[in-house]
Amino acid sequence: MPAAHGAVAIDMMGSDRGPEEIFEGVCLALRQFPDLAPLILVGDGDLLTALLEKHRLEDNSRLSIFHTSQVIEMDDKPVQSLKQKKDASMIRAIELIQAGAASAVLSCGNTGSLMAGSTLKLRPIAGIERPALASIIPSSEGHFVLVDVGANPQSTPLHIAHNALLASVYAQKVLKIPSPRIGLLSIGTEEGKGNELIQKAHEKLKQLSSFIDYIGLIEGFHLFGSGVDVVLCDGFTGNILLKSLESMALYLRKFSRKEFSKNPLRLFGAFCARGAFEALSAKLNAEIYGGAPLLGLNGTVFKAHGSSRARAISHAIHMASDLSRMGLQDEEMALLQQTKSLLK
Repeated sequence: MPAAHGAVAIDMMGSDRGPEEIFEGVCLALRQFPDLAPLILVGDGDLLTALLEKHRLEDNSRLSIFHTSQVIEMDDKPVQSLKQKKDASMIRAIELIQAGAASAVLSCGNTGSLMAGSTLKLRPIAGIERPALASIIPSSEGHFVLVDVGANPQSTPLHIAHNALLASVYAQKVLKIPSPRIGLLSIGTEEGKGNELIQKAHEKLKQLSSFIDYIGLIEGFHLFGSGVDVVLCDGFTGNILLKSLESMALYLRKFSRKEFSKNPLRLFGAFCARGAFEALSAKLNAEIYGGAPLLGLNGTVFKAHGSSRARAISHAIHMASDLSRMGLQDEEMALLQQTKSLLK
């Protein structure tokens, strides 16, 4: 069933937890966000129809179904999956942007296939070689954008310079920061620190200082302070860093619960400090932003974790809906055009 332009196409079959978990996220998003764009549920039509009927949503005008017969699994190879599974829910969801039936795609599925399929079918915007995944991370006074977190493990200095421009626009739009401070992650802040990739990227970024607020090399100590709004790194480093941060956040929550439940005095102390712990838990909750967009494409593609629960899916749907309305691509292309002569 076709949907109006502006819809979010959701890959319903890509989750580790199954279509039911994604559908729970859809239901939650419909309740939480009244300004949500129409949603196209892409996947097994019979299964999705049954879920609509189970939740009494078959007559909801904001939902429609696009039937597909195949699923890209997490262990499928990206290139092979594109060739052998042309009717996969992920691929058809991307094609809905191509056809003008949707403005955004959300998938919890195979990152490599999503990256390859989106790049092939939507193409990078003019001036960009490869898109980048950008994740929003909590810090002491707000949040920062970490890019790239896995789309391009073998980055070049030019890729990192492109990512700085893309992430600067993203931080302006999403974090509402007029002039985001951008740092390049290295092993020290002194000139000459880091490997060849970092040193060459640093030189390119300095050339862009008239267009972005590049503050130079930063190290791990700077990530959670208040001095940087965008952290740049190659996709290999960024993916390891992101997963490590998420693992640490889960550990801290579990450790706190365990330690405060050891005796009545600790439980009383935890009760007295309940507000502070709830604020900390909310701050560390990776579900708030739901996932990461692929920046630099002619269309909005949003990647959520394969293990995402309904709450994270709900926020990811809302983010994808909002991003499709923000005009990121126009501002990204304008900035790239202004800096074209510097990035050769």
